[in-house]
Amino acid sequence: MLLSKAWASFEADKRIEYFSPQTLKAYQLQSLLLIGYFKDEEIEFLDSNQLKEYLAIYGKHLKPTSLAHRIRFLKSFFRGLM
Repeated sequence: MLLSKAWASFEADKRIEYFSPQTLKAYQLQSLLLIGYFKDEEIEFLDSNQLKEYLAIYGKHLKPTSLAHRIRFLKSFFRGLM
């Protein structure tokens, strides 16, 4: 499944769970950054090392709270795919 398709499914689930519009907007931004970095890769081809590299590259320029938000999004996103 492509990252963009997974995002659409994840977003639909979170809307059903009544996530706030602000949270959905923040998650959408995180998904766009993820998709942009991995070029809408098939999820099956991603591994934890690639995600760690993604966080390390972007984490250098983020405040700790922003990095924590990105990590929470990734955990929620990939947990929801299982």
